[in-house]
Amino acid sequence: MAEPLRVLFIPFFVPSHINPMTDLACAFASRGVDVTVAVTPANGALIRRTVEQAASAGHRIRILHYPFPAAEVGLAEGIENLATVHPSEEGKIYKAVDLVQGTHERLLREQLPDAVVADIPFHNLTYAAKKLGIPRLTFYPVGAFSVVVMGRLEEHKPHAGLAKGDNTPFLVPDIPDNLEIVQSELPNFLRIHDHHAENSDQIRKSSRECFGVILNSFYDLEPAYCDELVGRDARRGFFLGPYPLWSEKDDVEKAKVEDDGKCLAWLDTQESRSVVFVGFGSFKCFSKEQHWEMARGLEASGRPFLWALKEKNLPGDTAAWLPEGFEDRIRGKGLVVRGWVPQVGILNHPATGAFVTHLGWSSLMEGLIAGVPMITWPLAYDQFLSERLVLNVLRVGVRMWDGYRSSLPEEAADAVVNAEAISRVVSRFLPPGSADEELEAVRKRAAEYRPRTRTAVKEGGAAYNDLTRLIDSLKAFSPEAEWGDSAAISTPYLGFLTASPA
Repeated sequence: MAEPLRVLFIPFFVPSHINPMTDLACAFASRGVDVTVAVTPANGALIRRTVEQAASAGHRIRILHYPFPAAEVGLAEGIENLATVHPSEEGKIYKAVDLVQGTHERLLREQLPDAVVADIPFHNLTYAAKKLGIPRLTFYPVGAFSVVVMGRLEEHKPHAGLAKGDNTPFLVPDIPDNLEIVQSELPNFLRIHDHHAENSDQIRKSSRECFGVILNSFYDLEPAYCDELVGRDARRGFFLGPYPLWSEKDDVEKAKVEDDGKCLAWLDTQESRSVVFVGFGSFKCFSKEQHWEMARGLEASGRPFLWALKEKNLPGDTAAWLPEGFEDRIRGKGLVVRGWVPQVGILNHPATGAFVTHLGWSSLMEGLIAGVPMITWPLAYDQFLSERLVLNVLRVGVRMWDGYRSSLPEEAADAVVNAEAISRVVSRFLPPGSADEELEAVRKRAAEYRPRTRTAVKEGGAAYNDLTRLIDSLKAFSPEAEWGDSAAISTPYLGFLTASPA
């Protein structure tokens, strides 16, 4: 019997990358691949349960820990990802990316996998892997739309001639659709000189030169952008999403086990498709003023709502972050839950009728998986671009706010969405069958994605077939056929290959 294909996965230090990459690793393992997920100890705790469940099902999958350079970057022991640091210390996490290069190369030499799937920031691994004759795949936690649009903005820089503060809408050049954006909503790295901006050319070069890229999408979702990406932004593209469906995380009954009666039992008391779920992930948080406006707007809307309030991000007395008596007044009609919530279970619950979301890609995909219309409220990074996909291409949502917005925290703090605007949008989401024809059309299109996403990962589906294509390509891989005599290359990024093992 032939030895199974061995693949090493290395995610970036943030849960929104670690968790979906682990879901993808489970998909590989379910197809007979021998999988190792390399993470630092604290980040390993985030995925232990998922990996153990896959292993208990008989799949070859394990966690391999390597040290996080906390002391070297000035972080306390156990602080190892972007979700656990203050925004002012995010640069220390990115500094760790540079410091673990030697460790990653050592892992490659020790493990000698048949392939390595490494996250976007680890661009050096393309060349380290090539030196060892190993194909590297770049992991994207987003879809083709985001990669293509960011690539064209970076390539053409249509905003370069705009004066600071000029928010005149302009077309994103050289993409399949006519989509406009404004300067304040551009991804952060196109507006400020941060770590991503410093490394963007190297990241793009690495993605173009590696074996291929893996994206959290499926061809039928965004075919024009999948076609645009292959050959221009990558040599090969494999569209393997939605990642969560590979590990069947959309099951409401499974979520009830972890929910401890907080959310799903309350949803059981509500009417079908009546509840508006408000959830903004765990990375960014609002000002106190915006929390108050949110509370007032939700209360005034008259709609049942479930609000996931990230208490750990609120300094001081958390009670002061909501209007006095708010939770008493909305009791029975609304529910505020502090801390973790089973978002997938909530979205797939029959009572949930809309999703107020920041459009982080994982949340966007979870909304599509559930077939729930979205109320868009992007906050940073590529989320304002994703809003164009949701509103203009897929047409499965409505915008919360048409006023000024910004991708930079210091500017976003001054862009408060008032209670009246929140109430006006949320109040539209009456149960299905209302007289709001525009909303009914949005709701119908959103519902169509529930079966479409599930079909993608089933045998014969677009993502299932692409995973088969990728595994077959890796089994047939030959360094000589791929690179000829150039496997032993010299690049500016290979200095760490001769460093002492970490």
